[in-house]
Amino acid sequence: MNVKTKYGKLYGVGVGPGATDLITLRAVHVLNTVPVLAIPKSSESLPSFSWRVCSPVVQENEAQEKLFLHFPMTKDPNILIPAWDKAFKEIGLRLEKGLDVAFITQGDPSVYSSWSYLLDEAPERWPGIEIEIVPAVSSITAIPASLLTPLADGRERFCVLPATYGLEDLEKLIHDFDTIVLTKVGQVVPELIRILKEQNILENATYVSYGTTDRQRIVKDIESIKNENCDYFSMVVISIRKRKGVLRGISDDSE
Repeated sequence: MNVKTKYGKLYGVGVGPGATDLITLRAVHVLNTVPVLAIPKSSESLPSFSWRVCSPVVQENEAQEKLFLHFPMTKDPNILIPAWDKAFKEIGLRLEKGLDVAFITQGDPSVYSSWSYLLDEAPERWPGIEIEIVPAVSSITAIPASLLTPLADGRERFCVLPATYGLEDLEKLIHDFDTIVLTKVGQVVPELIRILKEQNILENATYVSYGTTDRQRIVKDIESIKNENCDYFSMVVISIRKRKGVLRGISDDSE
């Protein structure tokens, strides 16, 4: 007779865009009550950004394990897949002992996060496991807030585009949306500037790196950073807002 394994609970915990005081109360509670924190690192030698963000709110607890896991910053599946498999096996060793594990992630777990790969794998690796996602303040909302720029109002539309995977759709999106949030723009700033100049909306774009942190940098003249090595943790918000004021016009007509 097979005895069904009773796994620990698996959490995906978002710690926000970078400012420690933007971490949610629910995230703080989970981070301080689980026996294992799974902490992703993009480099073997550099500290984890997500851990740097949330460590100030994690209480000292010698019984809690801090499990650092290497997730390489590359698109090469020959490197990524073995690294993910190794990390997931380490998490599985804890879950199979009945220990709850919280996988922490920068930003929100549901937005361009390595957590999504673990979420896909978990039901197959650990059948019947209980999973909970703790949402967070996302850079998609935090960066426009730091710029005092609404994402959308009334009939306006906004979209999010990962710039590292190509800008070939940007020209069409400029015509279809009022606000465009481009994530991870570090390597494509010169190409982005070229497209924006062709569309005559360069002045509508603002560059932000390390948003909400003490290293935050805002550049409104993005052509001035064309030849810089821009940060990986950077975004560009293109605020066109061609439908702005539509609802105001309707209300004025009705008076």
